[in-house]
Amino acid sequence: MDDYQKEIADLEAQVEQLVEEEGDARTIAELSMQLEVLKAIYARATDLFQRGLADEGLRYGLRIQGYGDWTIDNVYAFVYERSVELEPKAHRAFVGGIKTTDFALMLNS
Repeated sequence: MDDYQKEIADLEAQVEQLVEEEGDARTIAELSMQLEVLKAIYARATDLFQRGLADEGLRYGLRIQGYGDWTIDNVYAFVYERSVELEPKAHRAFVGGIKTTDFALMLNS
């Protein structure tokens, strides 16, 4: 389990505990939205990382954009920062934007 998976698991446990304890609904909703965003970013970062293992162009694109070598941490940082730059929208649209954005294309442009 890497640090990102641990962060997601910890947040999931926190949400589950709040639900069981019938905690503040607003807090549960906010943490659930945060969890959904983190899961989407992590899924996209790990997918892109796997693609880049066989694609020198992606690895080169990450380096020239200032993120360094092809590591999961650097790829995650790239996906995270590009996700934050997506046009602000409602939560569902934001998560959908993360899921549909072509981060590989962003590296090659």
